[in-house]
This record gives sequence, C-alpha cells and structure tokens, in this order.
Amino acid sequence: MSTTLSTQRSVSSSIAAELGLEAGDRLTRAEFEQRYARQPDLKKAELIEGVVYMPSPVHLRTHAAPHSQLVAWVVTYQAATPGTAAADNATVRLDADNQPQPDVLLYVLPEHGGRVRISEDDYLEGAPEWIGEVASSTASYDLHSKLNAYRRNQVGEYLVVLPRQGEVRWFELRADRYELLVEQEGIVRSRQFPGLWLNVPALLAGDAASMLNTLHAGLGSSGHAEFISRLQDRSEQP
Repeated sequence: MSTTLSTQRSVSSSIAAELGLEAGDRLTRAEFEQRYARQPDLKKAELIEGVVYMPSPVHLRTHAAPHSQLVAWVVTYQAATPGTAAADNATVRLDADNQPQPDVLLYVLPEHGGRVRISEDDYLEGAPEWIGEVASSTASYDLHSKLNAYRRNQVGEYLVVLPRQGEVRWFELRADRYELLVEQEGIVRSRQFPGLWLNVPALLAGDAASMLNTLHAGLGSSGHAEFISRLQDRSEQP
C-alpha cells in the first residue's frame, strides 16, 4: 500500500511540474514555485492562503502611476536610512501557504536586526516590517485574504492605496490586530520606520514633488535620527 501511495505522489508531482499557473489553483508553495518557474514570461502571480491569484493588466492612472510614486518615496527613505532596504515586486516566501509579490516593501536588513532572511536562491523569507500595495477596489483580495495573511505573519505595517476610491488605508499591527493609523493634517507617519511620512492628498493627486517634500521633512526629524542610531547599534552587537 505504501509503495502505491508513493508512486501516486510521484506521478502527481510530475504532472504538477509540467502544468502552468491558473488563477484559482489551490497549490502548496512548492507546487506554486515549480509552475511559476515554467512560465518565465509571466510578470506576476501570487499564492495567498493556498490560492493562486494572477492580476489583470495594469491600468495607468489607477495602478502604475501611484505604484511608481510609492516606489520613489520608499527608495528615497531607504537611501537616507542605512540599515534598511526596499524592493519592488519582490517575491516573498511568507509561509507554507503564502508567497505574495507585493508592489513595494521596506525591511530592516538582517545584519541590523531585521526579521527577514535572503535565501540561497535569492528570495526574501519571512515577514518584512512594511508592505505597500495598490488595490483596484475595496473588494480586492489586498484588503481581505492578503491582509489576513500579512496580519497572521506579523507584517508590522501594511499600506493599501485605493486610487478609484481616493482613499489610503495604513494598518499597524497591534496585539495581533491591524488598526488604522490616523492622518494628521493629511499626513500619516510610520511607527515601524520613523521619518517615513506620507502626504496622502499629494499621493492621490499624483503630486510626487509634494510627497517627497513631506518625506524630507520626516527625514529631518529627531525620530529618524534616533532610528538610524538604533540600527547602527544593532549592527555592532556580536
């Protein structure tokens, strides 16, 4: 009996390796990676709670433009904050059922006390401290199954931009629950990354210059300077 089961599993694995990805497939992370690797022209696919999601073509004003502004904003912060790193559309091995490809993420480098690790085959493993996504609507899986996966895996902060609704939701993990950070005069300030200040009206209006001006104000704050000092201290610990 055990030989028969072993043979069945071997055949099943062989078939899975030959198949491509289809939206709605229910797969393990290993099966997902196998199939994704067989489609080098595929730009984006995600495994969320064991289900494959394949986003539709990207619209300009409701995704690509705010996405590019978020990336510029986060990379500017990283450049001014030694000990951190940013990534655009990086695959993240979050857990056994989740392998998302966030629009943008920010993390503390492992050598500075960060929680993620970089695998031998060059993937992020574990939960980044901060993730940002641009969602098409409030019905998007970004605000439902993906949000739950990020919360359960202890992603410290999660930003969701909703261009169609003219809305931004920035969640902070508190006692295993996500709670919204409150805007103050149109600005949301990160707790995970001091100095990471977001001018919400500017982002929604596509005003990149004002977004970066607000960020530079955050980078000049005492909280940001103290954060850099803490990161440096962590790197010097044995």
